[in-house]
Amino acid sequence: MKRNYFTTIGKGHGAPCIPASSEDWKKMRQEAWLAELCARIEQSEEDLKHTLPVWTPHCAEFRGNHRAMADAVKPLNRLMLDFDEKGHTDEIMKALNIQSATNVDGQGNGTANAQTPMVRGMEVLLIEESVRRGTHVLVELPEGMTAEEAQALMKEATGFTPDASVKDVSRCIYMVTEKHTRYINPQLFEVSEGTELKSQPSANEGEAASKIRLGDTESIIGLSDTERKIAPSEAQEECERKSAPTFKDIPYSEIIAEFWHRNGGTPAKGERNVKLHKLASHLRGICDNKKEVLLEVMPRFGLSETEMRSIIDSACKETPKGISKQIKEIVEALELGVSIEELEDAEAVEKQTGARLKVRSLPTGLKESMVGVPVNQQLPVLCSIMPILGAYADQVEMEYCDGNMQKLALMSIIYGEQASGKSVCTKVINIWKRPMDEEDALARKAEDAWKEVKKARKANEKAPEDPHVFIKGVPITISNSTLLKRLKNAGGRCLYSVGEELDTLIKSNGAGNWSAKYDVYRLGFDGGEWGQDYNSDQAESGVVNVRYNFTVLGTKGALEKCFKGDNIENGLSSRILVSSMPDTSFSKMPKYGKRSAEDEARILEAVRILRSRSGVVDVPRLRKAIEQWVEEKRVLAAKNIDYVMDTYRKRAAVIAFRCGVIFHILSQKEKESKACIEFALMMAEYCLSEQIKAFGNKLKNQYVEAKAECQRYGANNSVFDQLPPVFTKEDLRSKKDGFCSEASLYTIISRWKRDKWIKKVDATHWEKTPTT
Repeated sequence: MKRNYFTTIGKGHGAPCIPASSEDWKKMRQEAWLAELCARIEQSEEDLKHTLPVWTPHCAEFRGNHRAMADAVKPLNRLMLDFDEKGHTDEIMKALNIQSATNVDGQGNGTANAQTPMVRGMEVLLIEESVRRGTHVLVELPEGMTAEEAQALMKEATGFTPDASVKDVSRCIYMVTEKHTRYINPQLFEVSEGTELKSQPSANEGEAASKIRLGDTESIIGLSDTERKIAPSEAQEECERKSAPTFKDIPYSEIIAEFWHRNGGTPAKGERNVKLHKLASHLRGICDNKKEVLLEVMPRFGLSETEMRSIIDSACKETPKGISKQIKEIVEALELGVSIEELEDAEAVEKQTGARLKVRSLPTGLKESMVGVPVNQQLPVLCSIMPILGAYADQVEMEYCDGNMQKLALMSIIYGEQASGKSVCTKVINIWKRPMDEEDALARKAEDAWKEVKKARKANEKAPEDPHVFIKGVPITISNSTLLKRLKNAGGRCLYSVGEELDTLIKSNGAGNWSAKYDVYRLGFDGGEWGQDYNSDQAESGVVNVRYNFTVLGTKGALEKCFKGDNIENGLSSRILVSSMPDTSFSKMPKYGKRSAEDEARILEAVRILRSRSGVVDVPRLRKAIEQWVEEKRVLAAKNIDYVMDTYRKRAAVIAFRCGVIFHILSQKEKESKACIEFALMMAEYCLSEQIKAFGNKLKNQYVEAKAECQRYGANNSVFDQLPPVFTKEDLRSKKDGFCSEASLYTIISRWKRDKWIKKVDATHWEKTPTT
């Protein structure tokens, strides 16, 4: 017997939403742990709200169990009306002429009124109180009624205004217990034949299948981590076999929707043929001018097969000259995850930095971190959060290209002029830090209690035992002694600091301590040993392997004070993921958007994903891509005799590799995706570019007197390419502005000869080989 799946249930906002039947839904609402969680939230622990499971009243299935509008497979013609005002459920029910909670029996089955309640043609399916005593009213929409019309009618009928944002087909609602249920219409669990899922598990499909599909014995919260990973991957494979047609991994439906947005909206009766012809004329450029492909992807708006073929035949008479400018812009904007209006800013960022951030392709957590952030500030925000993501995934290790095992050690400095918008980074970091701050608050409370007992003890009393609490988040100005203590208590886990003013960090450290901090930061990049030994109980002693990530914001002046000549050469600058805020001179005030509670919940879900991963993460495709990139930069640096690029390329590759691993973990895919590889290579280019921009001139001064600003070199203006086919040492010396010792010239020529770029002609001449 087929089970009727009428909704989906997920562990949280970012978790897979798995098709559920009425039995699954009722069982979930009877769980004791859910009742306890709801009670704690009602009593004041509102932060726990985001840990509640969710269900989707507007859709019964999503491709790959991924709750998104584009992945809605079985949408329902229903609308959940969410009234945020607390304590008005009785008034709303009275206004809707629905009697009382007696409509719900002990099993959660509805005993509807003698006449099914209707409101302006909408059939009421469910009424419940939210966990914070708001009101949810689910209705079946009559044919042709829009969500906006339904919300207006419900406001008129009840006198209360529903949340206008709850209309998306992918929208979810927090699960509550049956205690909160005020009315259930049996029709809630009935969906049309066209909406019923086709791939239902049979009785003999086994326990694993029943768990994946929310079977009789397990709720979604009861699934193990392993089972949760299996479910979406299997479903994803199935959905890939049935996926809608795409261009550059973008569904044609999204391209068409954006086209309508830019061309006066979807066609009305009387203009369908004209507008569909225009769409086909533009769309054929990304359909290889194939009529069958167009026929598959084009919307029909009620037109017959014959009419559609006639429109497409007319549009395809002439061979397309290429992709139209409008479609090219639409595809590029969708690929980057920006609006058409923001596309110009994205192109400017790419021109200035060489980096092209595809927000659309980012995984859970990273994508939501970019919500509301202006395009030209997205890369600094991305760089600012990478260290805290690495700190959360501190139980992970991976093999690098050189065969050594690494941890996710990352350090970021975001710099810009005063009022350049650096606080946008802090706001995102603060969301990621919530779980860390909550746990650290409990640990600090235990430590403070121990200190009080220790302080209050009598002279002859034994001091209480140190609780050795683990505190992950430490202030950036932490003393060396306290830092050593925190690292000892961490037991190999990673600490994290965020500092909003780099200048404060510099001022808070004396010369000696500041020098020691540089040592700590450098050692932290590779987990090296560090410690101190004092013959005193007043200072911490010991040796630890440093696991310490940080993010610091500051001005360009503070950055220059922090990284002076000696400190540039000692290797710390190459270990820093540095990012500059955009120049805001004479610019208009930037506009920031707001993240929804759902966006923040996805970020918190990403924290859970990072924390739950442990052991070795094998990323062979990522290793190969990074190894190829760093070799390409080696060749380029060698041709240019560019010591600056040669220095920074090595650790830029390491930093990008670690960022790529974080991307892969958050993607929750078995193998590194194409998007993951592209992201890592983008981060490598950006990191190298920003390091050279911030520190290149100072490092170059270690070799030669700087005459111009450091630039990123291309193959066309390399020193090697500028040399004649047959050259001498003096030719090479002249290309280096007259600077180069005999030993340096010998080293350069020897390296070129070893790489078979040149061959010796006689004692003073060398010739370029044809392969170069």
